[in-house]
Amino acid sequence: MDRHRRAALALTLNALSLLLSITAFSSSHWCQGTRKAPKPICRGTDTPSRCIRPSNGTNPVQYSWETGEDKFIERRFHAGIWYSCEESGDGEKCRSFITLTPPADRGVLWLSIVAEFLYITLLLTGVSLMSVEVCYYTSVIDGLKLNAFAAIFTVLSGLLGMVAHMMYTTVFQMTVNLGPEDWRPQNWDYGWSYCLAWGSFTCCMAASVTTINRYTKTILEFKQRRRNLERSLQNKTLEQDGSRPVWDVYVSTIQANQDGFVDLSIGGQNQAAYRSTGHLPHRQCEEY
Repeated sequence: MDRHRRAALALTLNALSLLLSITAFSSSHWCQGTRKAPKPICRGTDTPSRCIRPSNGTNPVQYSWETGEDKFIERRFHAGIWYSCEESGDGEKCRSFITLTPPADRGVLWLSIVAEFLYITLLLTGVSLMSVEVCYYTSVIDGLKLNAFAAIFTVLSGLLGMVAHMMYTTVFQMTVNLGPEDWRPQNWDYGWSYCLAWGSFTCCMAASVTTINRYTKTILEFKQRRRNLERSLQNKTLEQDGSRPVWDVYVSTIQANQDGFVDLSIGGQNQAAYRSTGHLPHRQCEEY
């Protein structure tokens, strides 16, 4: 896979990670489950199994004791970083998850929110740098600089995302144990937003590995070509008066080349002259 394809792959993974993280951060389906709530009084055409029927006798409410759970009903809920919503007869009723969190754990929740913001911000910065590298850079050296910064931002964003997800999970578990009585669920599990959040983390780390791999491979190619160049010039006589070091000439030639690589072989027209005299022509010497 060439450099441009690896750059496009890293940019695609980073952009996908950014999209998944924004979707998960703004949704309220990180966790979902059911809780037991008292049955409401039946009104109008309500289903008798979902409510309690009033009576005209001394008892204001008539119960059916066929099972031990007739006074309660299971209601589904889903919760996220911002809201916790529970189904009711009129639709869904939502409450701020921050107000449901125990006061001792609200600081951890706010740290999780700040870490999520930084995670998205660093992802956006990495996407911007990769886009500039793919579309607008003019030399290999500038591309390497952008590549290095993009790798740093992508790795940092992945670490922050992992910490933010784990902190929210800890806060939710503490809220289940110590939260309000009218909210505590009987059973719960992780929802699709939680899966999107960790999918975003996976794409982010894959993008960072791809970016670091491109950077490392390019540096190794530079070093290998430098060794090849020095080896090819060991037995050749070059004029040193006023000339720059061989590596500076090589880097300058690379920067002037769009693909970042140069052909260091001796041209066909100059091979005969080299065999006869043992020295390169002046023009070919300058190219080396």
